[in-house]
Amino acid sequence: MPDVSSYPDLSRRAILGGFAGAAVMAGSVAEGWARGKAGTTHRKKDAAKVAEAAAEPQGSPANTPFGPYDTVAKWAIVVDFNTGATLLDKEADVQMPPSSMTKLMTAYIVYGELKAGKLQLDQMLPVSEKAWRLQGSKMFVPYPGSVKVEDLIRGMIVDSGNDACIVLAEGIAGSEQQFVDLMNQKAKLLGLTNSNFENCTGMPSANHHMSVRDIATLARRIIQDFPEYYHFDSEKTFKYNNIEQQNRNPLVQKGIADGLKTGHTDAGGYGVCASAERNKRRVILVVNGLTTSHQRASESERLLEWAFSQFENVTLFTVGDTIDSAPVYLGTSKTVPLVGGKDLVVTMPRQWQKKAKISISYDAPVRAPVTKGAELGTLTISGDGVPNLTVPLLAGADVPRLGLPSRAMAVLTHYVTGS
Repeated sequence: MPDVSSYPDLSRRAILGGFAGAAVMAGSVAEGWARGKAGTTHRKKDAAKVAEAAAEPQGSPANTPFGPYDTVAKWAIVVDFNTGATLLDKEADVQMPPSSMTKLMTAYIVYGELKAGKLQLDQMLPVSEKAWRLQGSKMFVPYPGSVKVEDLIRGMIVDSGNDACIVLAEGIAGSEQQFVDLMNQKAKLLGLTNSNFENCTGMPSANHHMSVRDIATLARRIIQDFPEYYHFDSEKTFKYNNIEQQNRNPLVQKGIADGLKTGHTDAGGYGVCASAERNKRRVILVVNGLTTSHQRASESERLLEWAFSQFENVTLFTVGDTIDSAPVYLGTSKTVPLVGGKDLVVTMPRQWQKKAKISISYDAPVRAPVTKGAELGTLTISGDGVPNLTVPLLAGADVPRLGLPSRAMAVLTHYVTGS
């Protein structure tokens, strides 16, 4: 029969160190919601800007699992990088103009070509007249001429250069359109379900769109898949052809974030995808649809501060830890250890008032033979007002079946004694 039991020992572990919470979210198996108004801690040197930001309209609320939380952003999402937990979202799956945040997908393809050895950082790529003439933000590539790939990456990320994107796209795929085809193919592979690209720059186009959730997913994959190239995102200035430009990301300029990309068009408003790390915990934020560059800077900083101050990550157990044991029927051992099938790192609110409720469930007794690594049950963590988190429990050891004489004796004993 199924065995469902509470697990007070793990419940105690969940609140060690004064954690009293259970808005539990972990890895790819949990996306919790976190609702609540939280104060934001700003540096004294920014006091004037904070006061100015406070005078701005509050906007409409985003979803968080403590309750509504106002943001002036039209579209917004905040994600814990380590666990994948969503801490805040507002219209996160709505298709919108991504503007120059499109360049994150261009960068992802470029990094993939570099990692595969199909492109080299010191490789020179020719500049076409199309790239040279393109309007919008530029790194000012020469025509006729050629530019080193490493400089083009900086021109794309730091300067937000549309010309740099075209040179890279043409150098990799032969034409921008063929490169765009690669972008859309990659979007499908990455699970970006609300994205469609019509160019590699983010210039306005009728059917060119992303969602903030897709942008956050893409940013997370850039950091995970290509850490060796992520340093480009944190560079504050880039000088090319005697022209020095500042990184357009205000959070990078202030040292609050170490990436990734801003964007602005009339249709999309002001937006930014930012990633920041504190005390080995990384958060990704995407906002768009703000009305000014200052509002973009102040609101993104405020939401990052909220995410770091209101949530923390706790490791409950690591893969292979023995969590419980299950009785075995007709096995050479009377029990089999139940171990976690993956690390359980949870993102939980710092001020949550209820304890985590942790239970395990499996069919008992487990019938021999048991193979190490076989999934035998589940561990579920739940809390008031949050979705359940379930992780698999695996057999921690092989348990062979008893031989025929021993099985016969065990069956007889079971029917006589009931044990």
